Amino acid sequence: MSLTPELSPKPRLLIVGGGYAGFHIAKELQKKVKDAGGVVTVVDPLPYMTYQPFLPEVVGGHIDGRNVVVDHATHLKDSEVLRGAVVKVEHARRVATVRGEDGHEFEVPYQDVVMTAGATTRVFPIAGLGEHGIGLKTVEEAEALRNQILERLDAASLMVDAEARRRALTFVVVGGGFAGVETVGEMEHLIRTAVSRDPRVSQSEVRIALVEAMGRIMPEVSEDQAAGVVEHLKDRGIEVLLNTSLGDATDGIMTLVDMKDKSEKERFGADTLVWTAGVAANSVAKQTDFPVEERGRIEVTATLQVKDGQGGVLEGAWGCGDVCAVPDLTGAGPGGFCVPNAQHAGRQAKQLAANYLAVRHGEGEVQEYVHKSLGTVAGLGFFKGVGNPLGVKISGPAAFLAHRGYHAYAMPTLDRRFRIFAGWVAETLFGRDSTSVAGQDRPFNAFRRAAGVELEPGRFERKRALESSKG
Repeated sequence: MSLTPELSPKPRLLIVGGGYAGFHIAKELQKKVKDAGGVVTVVDPLPYMTYQPFLPEVVGGHIDGRNVVVDHATHLKDSEVLRGAVVKVEHARRVATVRGEDGHEFEVPYQDVVMTAGATTRVFPIAGLGEHGIGLKTVEEAEALRNQILERLDAASLMVDAEARRRALTFVVVGGGFAGVETVGEMEHLIRTAVSRDPRVSQSEVRIALVEAMGRIMPEVSEDQAAGVVEHLKDRGIEVLLNTSLGDATDGIMTLVDMKDKSEKERFGADTLVWTAGVAANSVAKQTDFPVEERGRIEVTATLQVKDGQGGVLEGAWGCGDVCAVPDLTGAGPGGFCVPNAQHAGRQAKQLAANYLAVRHGEGEVQEYVHKSLGTVAGLGFFKGVGNPLGVKISGPAAFLAHRGYHAYAMPTLDRRFRIFAGWVAETLFGRDSTSVAGQDRPFNAFRRAAGVELEPGRFERKRALESSKG
């Protein structure tokens, strides 16, 4: 492995991960580092940052998927942007190993490094989950889920086989945190809208289930608010199955397990399985020579410097966001650490940038990261929501508007805010768009059909063929 000749020879501030935290740090530091004779290098497998709190709204069709991402090349013009994955960091050598899209690996030397690789979906070893489930960490997943929901409704409208129809009209979301509850709320509203426009499908045929292993949902809000959300979801026809886990999903047959006695609770077929049961720190954390705690996160101090394992800090090593265990000096965080959310990631990024300038360039003083949560708000569909901003319990339209207001403010770049707001206005005036764009998983079939060659099977055609071969 060797340094590719295209990379800048200047002293490098390497940012591992161009997500919410990494993007903000790069945007804040790129010009100052450049003016000082260095270069900011951002490495990420994707060419854009995704604002994940808006992904449920992409599922619901409120926001175009393209508008919840921010292009690195457009907004990090003074940075060196590399599309690839950091697979190893050797701070003792001040070198990171990057794997490009073609699989080729090369080394990138650096002066300083910032670990902001974020988190990935936490998945348990459940049979069939990998084959039949879909997560909600990327804009691609959100758009695919929306398309799949509408495609299943369209397909079901012409199905004569009763079991196939039931599977097509059954939707399961596993995980009762904010992501799961927001997603199932948006799914229900989208499904209800689409069904109301199709005379061949009845709402009574649709089954939507939220599965949560704990005895309550949404630990981010009070118990009475969580209980109120459960009743709200039930009123909308959503089954909320508490103390229940997914035990098996082989061949699309959902086996639900009662967490109290580990007995089988129910078994049924479902074509749509959404997994929102938590996140885990990016695995690159374990491929570094930094100290890593039991949950796989890099250990950092309140000043967002990586610990040296001996009570001090490593010179030239920084980190924040979901890949790091950042102390919560307010005492509010579970286990004494900040929770993995965009609110903390954005503010940590700002403090890290300021501290970096203080250490490397002598601008200002190093300060500890201290942030008391402003509260949380969740959208549950159009003009529906719940939250506790600034400690005030709210629900309904007030929570919905607070949710949109905060996240629109937190969305980076003015152009994306404008595009999102314009979409919201259009939806308010003309109603929810439930157009089904068919064949998204096989876009070349129109040309293949014209060319007279074999067509590519869709996702569900492949699944059915696999199930038939097993039988």
